[in-house]
Amino acid sequence: MAPIKKIGMLVGGGPAPGINGVIAAVTVEAINQGIEVLGFQDGYRWLVKGLEEAKRHCRRLTEEDVVPIYNRGGSILGTSRTNPVNEIDTVITALRGLGVDALVSIGGDDTATSASRVFVRAGGAIRVAHVPKTIDNDLPLPANTVTFGFQTARHYGTQIVQNLMVDAQTTSRWYLTVSMGRAAGHLALGIGTAANATITIIPEEFRNTSIPLHHLLDIVLGSIIKCKAHGLNYGVAVLAEGLIETVDKKELTDIMQSRNGRYGNFSVDAFGHPRLGEIEFGKLIREFLVKRMEPFPMLKTTFIDKDLGYELRCADPIPFDVEYTRDLGYGAVKFLQSPRAQEVGAMISYVQGELKPLPLELDPEKNHMPTRIVNIDGEGYECARKYMRRLERTDFEDPVRCGVLADTVKMNRDEFRQRFGYIVGLKGEVGH
Repeated sequence: MAPIKKIGMLVGGGPAPGINGVIAAVTVEAINQGIEVLGFQDGYRWLVKGLEEAKRHCRRLTEEDVVPIYNRGGSILGTSRTNPVNEIDTVITALRGLGVDALVSIGGDDTATSASRVFVRAGGAIRVAHVPKTIDNDLPLPANTVTFGFQTARHYGTQIVQNLMVDAQTTSRWYLTVSMGRAAGHLALGIGTAANATITIIPEEFRNTSIPLHHLLDIVLGSIIKCKAHGLNYGVAVLAEGLIETVDKKELTDIMQSRNGRYGNFSVDAFGHPRLGEIEFGKLIREFLVKRMEPFPMLKTTFIDKDLGYELRCADPIPFDVEYTRDLGYGAVKFLQSPRAQEVGAMISYVQGELKPLPLELDPEKNHMPTRIVNIDGEGYECARKYMRRLERTDFEDPVRCGVLADTVKMNRDEFRQRFGYIVGLKGEVGH
């Protein structure tokens, strides 16, 4: 097996705590093995433009460059969402022209998909190791292994939501907090559970079923009613931003278009994903929830909407991610030097401290890296759900409980079941 002479390294997708840790670990271990490291600025942005632009936007990394950054947030190589799918040959030509015979890509599902395509198209001429990075934690790693950055984002997100819980109690108000998480609810659920938020709602609980907006509003309204019934006039709801794609698309589009940009605008990134960060989902939920509550003046409260995510992505990594990213960077170099790296591109993964690279295999139907979603049928989600204050089926089946909740909003039990029973799967009027 020919030895590796030069490793290229790039970062794609959104920032996540620990990127610099991977960059540092790869660079130090590669240099220790006599391998040169080239860092490409802004992901594939310049590689897709050809060799000359790639030359102008890359640099040879040294130990002096990376040793001080191993525990710092951000990325010294920047990042971008440039999709190289239509310029893969240009990318490979540029890499080969710079003498790169191995690539370390750092990113989430889209960047992993791009890495797989580079390996396949290069026909083994460029070995590929992908380091799984995303605060969304939605890459298919084994045995609940997290993606790096997730634990740090959850840590700081939990601190913020805990502070909001105290403020909500102090001021008798409700916070509607929208957490990042485009395709999965791991971050929202992790933050909501650790912060003991009043309720956390994630897209997985709807099992790929589109819902009308009033369904989502009524779940939050039900939580407000349940809190009120227990003498609580405050709360924090954590909503995964992926719920934007769960709400009926036509209804949501009509609302946004009819409001002339009041809630932002739909646009897509280079991979065709809606730019969820450009939609003011929290504001939309707040304003429509206020209208939804008009028939219940006894529940009147103040709502504050808050987006949660951007302030987490470039935080300094907590010790877990500092150690984890060093392992991943070291593992990437070790894998690239193994015979297996000539056969497959791989995503770097550890199981119980042992390096277990996973082949970069795309979902044959979507031609994309599979998404790991929250298992809502497992005890982990079951436990999280038990400690939320939200309407459950038992609240309608128990006459005493149902009576207390109905009295809270000046209804009888039958009226309450008819109005809210549908959100727990009971037959009734599905909102108005």
